[in-house]
Amino acid sequence: MGSQHPQDAARLRLIGQRPGASAPAPSAPPAPPASPIPPTVGAPAIGRPAPAGGFADTLHLAIEASGLSLDRIRAALAQRGIRVSVTTLSYWRRGRSQPERASSLRAVHLLEELLGLPHSTLSALLGPPRPRGRWAAAATIAHLRLEDVWPGEQEIADVFAELDAPPAGELERLSIHDSYYVDAERRGNLLRMRQVVRATVSGVTRCLVVHKADEEATGCPEITSVRHGRLGRVRRRPDAGLVVGELMLDRPLGLGDSTVFEYEVEIPPGGPTMEYSRRFATPVREYVLQVHFDPAAVPVHCERYDRAPGEDIDRRREQLWIGASASAHVLAPDQQPGHVGIRWEWE
Repeated sequence: MGSQHPQDAARLRLIGQRPGASAPAPSAPPAPPASPIPPTVGAPAIGRPAPAGGFADTLHLAIEASGLSLDRIRAALAQRGIRVSVTTLSYWRRGRSQPERASSLRAVHLLEELLGLPHSTLSALLGPPRPRGRWAAAATIAHLRLEDVWPGEQEIADVFAELDAPPAGELERLSIHDSYYVDAERRGNLLRMRQVVRATVSGVTRCLVVHKADEEATGCPEITSVRHGRLGRVRRRPDAGLVVGELMLDRPLGLGDSTVFEYEVEIPPGGPTMEYSRRFATPVREYVLQVHFDPAAVPVHCERYDRAPGEDIDRRREQLWIGASASAHVLAPDQQPGHVGIRWEWE
C-alpha cells in the first residue's frame, strides 16, 4: 500500500564632476586630494559591453577592474547622499542579496557611473524582488515533478491533468501522521491520515491525494470519513488499484493560514500485506508513520526503509521494535522529498 503524496583599463570620472570642466593650472604642488576616490583609476571602458553573467558577476568584475575598495565606493556614494554599508555592497557582489529598495536602486545607477559602466548595465540585470517573510521560504521550496514521485505511472499524470491539479507548492506540509492497520489475516485494511498544512499563497481551496493498493489487491482504495473538509471529485482506476481524490478544505486559505484535515482509506482485500509507504513531492516538517498489527498476527521482523525519489533501492534501513502494543512507528523530522516506509516479515 502506498500514498503520495570581464576588461580594459580606462579613466574613471569622479562622481559629481561636470563633463568638460577644466582643472585650474596649479602654481604650486597640489595638496593631497580630499576626495576618498582618486581622479584616475582603472575601470571598464565606457561603452564596452558588460561581461556575461548576472548582476552579482557583472558588479564583481567591474569593482575588480576599477581597483576600488568597497569602503571607498561606500564613501563616494555617501558624498551623493546614498548610504550603503560595506556589508551590503559585499552581499550584492557575491549574490547573497540584491538591491530592491528605492534608495538601493539609486545606488545602482550611481555605481554604474562610478565604475564607468554604460547606463542601465547593472540595473537591467536585476530580477524581480525576492520574496520576504516567513511564508516566502515555504513558497520557494523546490518540489518534485509528478513523474519523479510516481515514475512510469502515466495514469496518475492523466488524472492530475483531468482534475487540473493545483501546484504542489501551494500548501506547506507541517505535519503528516499516517496510522496503518493490519488485521488478524495479515492484511492491511485501514489507513487513518491527518495533515496540518499552511498556505504559501492566497486563495488555496483544495488539494489532491493519491492512494494505491498492493498488486495483489482486487479493486482500489476508497477515501471515507473526511473531517475538517469534504471529498470533491474522485477518480478510480480499479485495474491499477488507484484512487485520486480531491479534498476541499474547510475554508479558502489566505497566505500563512493553516488548517487540519483528516480522512480514512478503506483498503481492498488481497494477500498478506508486507509494507506501507508514503512518497513525498515536497518537504514535510514532521512525518509520523505508525503500523498497528492485530495481537493475533505480529510479524517476526520489522524495519524502516528510505529511498531517493523514483528509486527502487533502499538508501537506508533501520530495524524497528514491535512493542507490547503490537505496533511500530517511524518519526521523520524535516522529511525531504523521497520515499519512506515500513516493511515486515511474517515468518
